[in-house]
Formats: sequence, structure tokens, C-alpha cells
Amino acid sequence: MFTQSGVASWVGLGLRADHYDSILKSDPPIDWFEAITENYFVIDSLPWRHLMQIKERWPVTLHGVAMSIGSADSLNWKYLHQLKAIIKRIKPLWVSDHLCWSSVRRAYLHDLLPLPHTEHVVRHVAERVRQVQDFLEQKILLENLSSYIAYSASTMTEWEFLTAVAEEADCLLLLDINNIYVNSNNHGFDPYDYINAIPPERVRQFHLAGCQPNHEVYMIDTHDAAVKELVWKLYCVALKRFGPVPTLIERDADIPPLPELVAELNKARHFLRQVCTQKKQVYSGLV
Repeated sequence: MFTQSGVASWVGLGLRADHYDSILKSDPPIDWFEAITENYFVIDSLPWRHLMQIKERWPVTLHGVAMSIGSADSLNWKYLHQLKAIIKRIKPLWVSDHLCWSSVRRAYLHDLLPLPHTEHVVRHVAERVRQVQDFLEQKILLENLSSYIAYSASTMTEWEFLTAVAEEADCLLLLDINNIYVNSNNHGFDPYDYINAIPPERVRQFHLAGCQPNHEVYMIDTHDAAVKELVWKLYCVALKRFGPVPTLIERDADIPPLPELVAELNKARHFLRQVCTQKKQVYSGLV
């Protein structure tokens, strides 16, 4: 069961329909599951019933893809009321979504689109985040995106923008290590500069995932492969800066059998335990 003292060393898995039966039958060594929020808006549907069974045995977090927190539209209060209703029933450890826009005039584009990195957009997004947090009565986590375009209007780096939104909105961050790697390839920055600029006190969770090159021009965040070795290397650097942050692996296509993903989780668990051990040794030396 979840305890605040033990959550830092947790490893989790994105909950996918392919694994419902395996999870419930095999009792895998997974510390928590992250459910895609919108998949469970229909109460008493088959996905909902599976989630209810799983949440009785494992902690769950909610990860949304449709809040569209950066949109120029007004906030979608119908969506937020649905979200608050399932939060009350599921009681997730925390709730996250993406720092993006994905709708215009209430037409949803089914994609997570990047925002211009400007002070004006920081203020716009931060105000909306504060309204959402007040309504949900809790802080939310915002995730950094993978992206394939940049705006000529941007006046700050991606990491400066992400930090500014988190600070002004007083929200938390879900730092996707793979997305940092993807964007460093696509936009030509040093991923270690990104890691070293994010305030550790804002980071609540990490994501790890697989990606693919596309014609050797862009790196695509496909979530259809194992985590790349360079992403594991970046993850280890992130652990040294941020400490043992709860870490989750996402897989959305070419989904392998559950034991294969558990093996990847065990790799993350190994690195997390190394960080925990090192911190204990440092603390012991100070006593």
C-alpha cells in the first residue's frame, strides 16, 4: 500500500487494455498504474470495471490527454466536472495532463500541440492551471511535450517556459525524460542543460518511453519500443539531480507481453535503488 515515505522509489506502468487480464491474474511486481483519464469517463463500462478491480490492489494515478490547458478557448467545465467526479470515485494519488493545446472552438484535434514560449503564454496558462487546481482542490502535474515544430515568436527556452509556468501556477511537473531526449534531437539543444534547469521541488514523477527516428531528420515519440540506452543515461543524470522520483514506463503501440515491460521496470527500479542507497550513505556520513 502507498506510503509517502516509500513512494519515491516506486516504478509504475501505463495501464493498457492489453494487460488487464495479465495484471489481475499474475499479480505483477508493479508499484502503481497510470490510467489515461478519458478512457474511464464512462462509468460502469468494461474499462471502468477493470480499473475498479485494479485500484483495489494497486494505487492509481490519472493522466489526461484532453484538458487542453493552453488553448485560447475558455476552460471546458463539462470536462472538468467529469474529471472531478472520477477523482472522487477513484481517489488517485495525483492527476496529470500535458502542457499543450489540443482544441480550438471546442473541436478536439486529438494531438498534443506545443505552445509558443513567451511571457504572455506563461501568464495565460498559469491562470488556467490555478483555476483548475482550485476547482479540483489539489495541485496537478503538467508534462513536457515532445515536439516537431518551434515558434518564431518564442522568447525563452522550453525549460525556461516549463519552469515559469510551474512557478507562476504553483503546480507540479511530470518530467518526461524521453521527450527531453526527443526534443534535444529535433531542436538541437543539450538535454543536460534542460535537466539542470528544472527546479527539483516541482518534479513529482518521471516518464520513460521508446522513440523512433523518421528519415534521420526527426525523432518521433512513438511509445512503441523499448527505452533507448541514451534515454536511460539521461534518466540516471535526472535521478542524481532530482533524487528518487516515482518513475513510469509508457507503451502505446507494439505492446509486448507484461513480463517484458516488468523487466524494463526492474531496470528503472535498479537505478532508483542506487540513488536511494547513495542518499542514505550521504545522510549517514552527516550524522
